[in-house]
Amino acid sequence: MLFGLFFGAGNLIFPVHMGQAAGSSIFLANLGFLITGIGLPFLGVIAIGISKSNGLFDLASRISKHYAIIFTVLLYLTIGPFFALPRLATTSFEIGFAPFIPAEQDKLFLAIFSILFFIIAWAFSRKPSKLLDYVGKFLNPLFLFLLAILIILAFLTPLGTIQSAAISPDYLQSPFFKGFTEGYNTLDALASLAFGIIIVSTIRGMGVEEPNEIAKDTIKSGAVSVILMGIIYTLLAYMGTMSAGTFSVSENGGIALAQIANHYLGNLGSILLALIILLACLKTAIGLITAFSETFVELFPQKSYSFYIAIASIFPCLFANIGLTNIIQFSIPILMFLYALAMTLMLLVIASPLFGHRREVYQLTTYVTLSAAFLDALNSAPAFVKESAFAETILNFAKQYLPLFTIGMGWVVPASIGFLISFLWIKIKKEASVI
Repeated sequence: MLFGLFFGAGNLIFPVHMGQAAGSSIFLANLGFLITGIGLPFLGVIAIGISKSNGLFDLASRISKHYAIIFTVLLYLTIGPFFALPRLATTSFEIGFAPFIPAEQDKLFLAIFSILFFIIAWAFSRKPSKLLDYVGKFLNPLFLFLLAILIILAFLTPLGTIQSAAISPDYLQSPFFKGFTEGYNTLDALASLAFGIIIVSTIRGMGVEEPNEIAKDTIKSGAVSVILMGIIYTLLAYMGTMSAGTFSVSENGGIALAQIANHYLGNLGSILLALIILLACLKTAIGLITAFSETFVELFPQKSYSFYIAIASIFPCLFANIGLTNIIQFSIPILMFLYALAMTLMLLVIASPLFGHRREVYQLTTYVTLSAAFLDALNSAPAFVKESAFAETILNFAKQYLPLFTIGMGWVVPASIGFLISFLWIKIKKEASVI
């Protein structure tokens, strides 16, 4: 079930696109991608498990209640109605159905498809207790079987060689770090925190109530999920690289997948890909709507679960109609901001016994990270924001004085300094109190 919830639209399209763009540097790019694509989600699952918490709000409350509410709401809106959910419907349509529709009728059919997609996702989300059956036992095996057909064909008769594949400019200097930040697009590190509430409630629904056992089962399921995801990511990335021998680098991975499927199987390949994408996106949409609604019921119990699944279905249905490329473009700055805070929170939770779970360490590290994460987000913003006089002044300063900023990792050094200062401060304070 957990693998099925994780593996959605981005997990298919981003590795393929990265493979095309990275060319012969795919090994390093894929290594970086796997760290954020599977390593960070596993850290999130571990954080949920060892903290024995019910989800993201519990974890973020270690910083402060107000911060926990703001961060939880922002994260769930990002992986819910504003970005991830609309992207699921748009990806399904653009890859699976748009090739069969005249270009001038795209907008009409996308609107119709979005409505049908979210009606189905809403219907499945009405009974979250059945999620293990819907996703884990039925949708997931079918999805994996169909995807295996395409991957096997791609490796049996490759479209090109990896060694001769051209490297795009973005991957010439530091393919590892470029792949690292590309992994943000999968949203899985954020989703691992968001799905915590589903994991815990599902394990409890199977009769496990003891906190230590819940923690162990959570980590076990996370390990199985990320290993399987890592294998598929790598196969998709290399498939993308080999496809560059026949096709030019596409605007997004969805177009590349459509070209590959059509090359090997013609119209049958397009139908196969449509089924793969639809299943991948639908099962993740069900999980996201469920996680969003269960969390918002806990945060804002004035409204019912039924109200929130309606909100999480209607709004993304509307946003889906702006198109896949636009959704990706506008989501990147927000992901750069949230990922830094999510990674910091995961690492702090795992390291928490070292500093006695002291709130001061959580707070100083997070608030310092927040400032640097804002700069990373601004640097990834659309041109009309990034090229304003105010933004250029700030960004020029950051480029000169903030280490790793140019590769999208400007938050790392400030977060490390914030952690060290707060850690030393509580140690000195503790020794002073003993004296």
